[in-house]
Amino acid sequence: MSKFNDILRGKFLVSDDSFKNWRIIIFISVLALIMIASSHSADKKVHEIAKLTDQVKELRSALFDGRTQLMQLKMESNVVKRMEEKSIAPSEIPPNKIIVKTSK
Repeated sequence: MSKFNDILRGKFLVSDDSFKNWRIIIFISVLALIMIASSHSADKKVHEIAKLTDQVKELRSALFDGRTQLMQLKMESNVVKRMEEKSIAPSEIPPNKIIVKTSK
């Protein structure tokens, strides 16, 4: 019971051989601070990864939307409609293939 009372009263911190106790206390305190800092750093990285994952999902969605719109704009029926607005109609005569022969 005497040892327990000494610990509660803090006599182990002020006794003659308290230097070794202080070294252990300081060492444990430094380790605790390092552990807390590491934990905060890991939490920050987890939040950043979650945010970047959301951004990737949004960008993928925008990519697929853009591809869909591009495919619709490239469809021949849509091109014909837009050209009719400008009074341009598709040719009814098929194009002729031009073959150029080179002499060696």
